[in-house]
Amino acid sequence: MKHETLTVELGERSYPIVIGEGLLQHAPKLLQEAGISSKSQLLIVTDEHVAKNYLEPLREVLATEGYRTTASVIAAGEQSKSLSVYDRIMTEAIQAGLDRKSAVLALGGGVVGDLAGFVAATYMRGIDFVQLPTTLLAHDSSVGGKVAINHPLGKNLIGAFHQPRVVIYDTSALHTLPKREVAAGFAEVVKHGLISDEAFVDWLKENADRLWELDSELLAKAIHRGCAVKAAIVSEDETEQGKRALLNLGHTFGHAFEALSAYSALNHGEAIAIGMCIAAKVAERVGIAEKGVCEQTERVLSLYHLPTKWPAGLTPEAVLEAMKRDKKTVGGKLALVLPRAIGHVELIKDIDEEIILTVMREEVEA
Repeated sequence: MKHETLTVELGERSYPIVIGEGLLQHAPKLLQEAGISSKSQLLIVTDEHVAKNYLEPLREVLATEGYRTTASVIAAGEQSKSLSVYDRIMTEAIQAGLDRKSAVLALGGGVVGDLAGFVAATYMRGIDFVQLPTTLLAHDSSVGGKVAINHPLGKNLIGAFHQPRVVIYDTSALHTLPKREVAAGFAEVVKHGLISDEAFVDWLKENADRLWELDSELLAKAIHRGCAVKAAIVSEDETEQGKRALLNLGHTFGHAFEALSAYSALNHGEAIAIGMCIAAKVAERVGIAEKGVCEQTERVLSLYHLPTKWPAGLTPEAVLEAMKRDKKTVGGKLALVLPRAIGHVELIKDIDEEIILTVMREEVEA
């Protein structure tokens, strides 16, 4: 079993991120090493697309080592991160007889991980869960313990911090992704470089063609580096009291785009890509960013076939109101993560709303 391992250092709650090809076949061993008992029922949460390829093979390999599983299959897409779907899964968990020694396995992308993690965080006041990401985008969402569901008025407003026991990242699953999902995943990979590693951004530009074609060796390196950036920040600031907020580059704009488009017109990566570009424009406008940061941001995102322009059908005024419901807003005052340079971002508070509106209106006109 060839793999690389990173550790999210959180004292007693520390856990490994295991990255490699074919790891789902070794899931029983990795669960045992993480302390997941085979004596209690496991709940696998997945979506209808992932289930077709991976659900039964995973259940079969777990059964060989005595693990008993039940599965909850949800519709693919952000709309499943809802109170109604959460309620359905909780009912299924109770009916399946999950107890306090059970665990929830999140087999899928970011939506599955967020939803399954929130189920685990709240079932019997919290049981173990394991992340089994199958998308590139989930290299970000599967690490760090943020779990949540959406409300019609805002994304991820109902949630908790609940760390997994282990993240098992089988990179072979990425080769079945549609290209749009591949692009979405690279938005978060690029983000990790933009916030803290200029050399990584340069490497992503130099190797864009091979990474886009999912070259196995380079892809593993990109995932490893992205996870390492996030793991280091989460280890320092688990519950987002300070530095962890920097991971939200582009997200205040992006979450507003997603909510206003009913989580359908844009996927998460696309919304965040546009959000990072607008954040760079705002940073240049208020004199925080070096000249050219916006152009460089757009260039690297374009290499991965991501949108960089204002999303159709949304008004700046509606976006601003949605942004004010963001979790980082305190007392009605916006706080934005803005770049100073490639590889260097800061959380900036009390930015003049008129400046933000002006930049957004210019984007609409353009």
